Amino acid sequence: MSFKKAADELAVTPAAVSQQIRSLEDLLGVELFRRTSRSLILTDRAQMALASLRQGFEAIEDAVSTLEAARDDGTLHLSVSPSFASKWLVPRLERYYQQNPNAVVKIDASMEVTDFAETEMDLAIRYGAGQYPGLHAEELMREEVFPVCSPALQDGETPVRTPGDLVNVPLIHDDSSLDDESCPSWAMWLKAAGVTVREGQPALHFNQTSLAIEAAIAGRGVVLAKRTLAHADLRAGRLVRPFRHTQSVGFAYFMVCPRAKKDMPKVETFMNWLRVEAGHDWAYEI
Repeated sequence: MSFKKAADELAVTPAAVSQQIRSLEDLLGVELFRRTSRSLILTDRAQMALASLRQGFEAIEDAVSTLEAARDDGTLHLSVSPSFASKWLVPRLERYYQQNPNAVVKIDASMEVTDFAETEMDLAIRYGAGQYPGLHAEELMREEVFPVCSPALQDGETPVRTPGDLVNVPLIHDDSSLDDESCPSWAMWLKAAGVTVREGQPALHFNQTSLAIEAAIAGRGVVLAKRTLAHADLRAGRLVRPFRHTQSVGFAYFMVCPRAKKDMPKVETFMNWLRVEAGHDWAYEI
């Protein structure tokens, strides 16, 4: 609904886009847009054709992706968030290379939205609600959250044994979860547990889960952690669960890729390995 944005995407001027639209309207004998002083509005006839046109463009994009895959050099280009990369994926990669010694994986650890059409990216692992139009998306793991802290903090001068003990220690906040309305904040979690936080209680805030977890490992406080990202540290004893209060969240981790790339051997092999690793995680009680 913007000639300017269309022009930016096509690397031409807005005037050129407008001229092409007028030429198309003349050719079809149908008005496609109603132009106002501030916006463009699709006409009813254009709206009727929109779904079929979108499907057509997606089919063309899939076909081009298939042709591009033919020049594949064997390197898997993978996009993941920094926290998922450092706390879950990288510690497990050795097992992938043991099974696939000639594999090459190039990891882009970024929070940016992946544009498969404009990049070499083959596969992405995303934490979200699973809405990825035009792409193949498969749920990898659900998520849940619970409080964790270092063993030293749990058994320190002010032991953490019950939810009520949280009023005596700093609370570490993972602000990266703010986009997930189903993921409780400390305020929500404490209210549900019947705990009232005292005025001026120390707190730390981080915009990445991995940093919040590292702060907890260092004994800086208690963090409301995601199970998947705290799993390795809990198994290694760097973190403990002071009590068993757990809450499931609405978001999950998804494997996302263009439909044309789903059956490529390098993508299929990596996705199969991810499924096995995820299954091992949830079979292990922590």
